Amino acid sequence: MTTSPVTVQLIGGPTALIEIGGMRILTDPTFSPPGPQPSGASTLTKLVGPARTADDVGVVDAVLLSHDQHADNLDEAGRAYLPSVPVVVTTQAAAERLGGTAVGLGPWTHTELSRPDGGVLRVVAVPAIHGPDGMEASSGPVIGFVLHGDGLPTTYVSGDNASLRVVEEVAHHLGPVEIAVLFGGGARVARLDAYLTLTSPQVARAAGILGTRAVVPVHSEGWAHFTQSQASLAAAFESEGLSDRLVLLAPGESRTL
Repeated sequence: MTTSPVTVQLIGGPTALIEIGGMRILTDPTFSPPGPQPSGASTLTKLVGPARTADDVGVVDAVLLSHDQHADNLDEAGRAYLPSVPVVVTTQAAAERLGGTAVGLGPWTHTELSRPDGGVLRVVAVPAIHGPDGMEASSGPVIGFVLHGDGLPTTYVSGDNASLRVVEEVAHHLGPVEIAVLFGGGARVARLDAYLTLTSPQVARAAGILGTRAVVPVHSEGWAHFTQSQASLAAAFESEGLSDRLVLLAPGESRTL
């Protein structure tokens, strides 16, 4: 285990700013105001705008984009923001669609980003299942990320994943994980009777599986199809006896871990 700090700021929904190893990394940019957001053949409703605008966030070194096909992970303003980013690490399918600075990775492959101190930040793509098993063809490809670097705490960003089996695979292959940014919210849509992201009890169970010292939930507020809340997260972690690992942030709030 390392003692190097990582700072996480929740911007809103799945969007968080992670400062690690002297680098500023943004997850799934969603900067549009509230209102309906076209998402493929359907429409998702954004209830709350971001706590920080893209201008407020300022310069970042990279974006980790779990997927580009759903508006709650990349809305219109987030999409317009991407060309200003030096590198966007995402799925291979998204990289083909986005072009520009997008780098596409498949599960268990990686890219390396240069750190200001001369070291590297290794970004490993890991699997994510956006719903129950068998949903991949319908939901499209999604990935999560694990960040590694000399002297840095191993940090897992789950992306839109609903599978604890995937969490177990990440822990087995790339653990121990010290910090986890987990997408929760128990997302559901009318056309499917299933959760598309982790529920609050599953986020708490994931914390135990990973053995992490800090879990920062994101993707738990701001959209109408999120069915679970930060209050349910607090209750779930208390039930598992893991309240000391839970770091609940209000939109705009940051914490150094």
